[in-house]
Amino acid sequence: MARILAVDDEPAIRSLLERTLAKDGHDVRCAACAEEALAARPERYDLVLLDVMMQMIENRQSGLDLAILDVMMPGMDGFELCGRIRTLTDAPIVFLTAKAAEEDAVFGLGMGGDDYVRKPFGAAELRAKVAAHLRRERRERVHALAFGDVRLDLAARELYVGEARVPLTKTEFDVCEFLARHPGQVFSRDQIVEGVFGWDAESDAATISVHVSNARAKLKAAGAEPVQTVWGVGYRWTA
Repeated sequence: MARILAVDDEPAIRSLLERTLAKDGHDVRCAACAEEALAARPERYDLVLLDVMMQMIENRQSGLDLAILDVMMPGMDGFELCGRIRTLTDAPIVFLTAKAAEEDAVFGLGMGGDDYVRKPFGAAELRAKVAAHLRRERRERVHALAFGDVRLDLAARELYVGEARVPLTKTEFDVCEFLARHPGQVFSRDQIVEGVFGWDAESDAATISVHVSNARAKLKAAGAEPVQTVWGVGYRWTA
């Protein structure tokens, strides 16, 4: 069971989130805006579902395990909120969005988000996404992987190039870990989705492309390029 904070400006959505996630034994608390969410002290929760367009106030609380953001709340948009949350915690962030354009979700991933669900969403899809992210959070990581100057600390969930830590999001790190555990092997985007999120995941291949692109840019800035694109096939770890 996880403690979940669900934040959305639509009462019907809040009720749906609460009923749906309670079926898996989760303790769900709902909030209608940023002020209510922050007053609830999100650091106490294992997973946070957040409306991405809510009004934001100054707050420095952290400790989230997962955030799910609605991209259409009034006030500060969810992308801005995502950026704020990302400065406070490395918790996974999942968007709830009514926007149909894929570029909006892609922009959110670039702001530090990890995944998204489009409204209207099905109960099974939401439960699968939440379960997948919580499962990833609770996996034990007790080893390290090293490839020349590139080192993945699997216990701390950090990647280093030399002595410099590369600031990857949780999903970016997990993608790198998955590829690094199979050096030289080429994986399609669908295979990476299954390897990172599980067979029941609803994340699509486009999401993986964004995470790989973001991770590669950060690695390149640190002086390493271990992830190689195999055109028409997928990606492989070459370090």
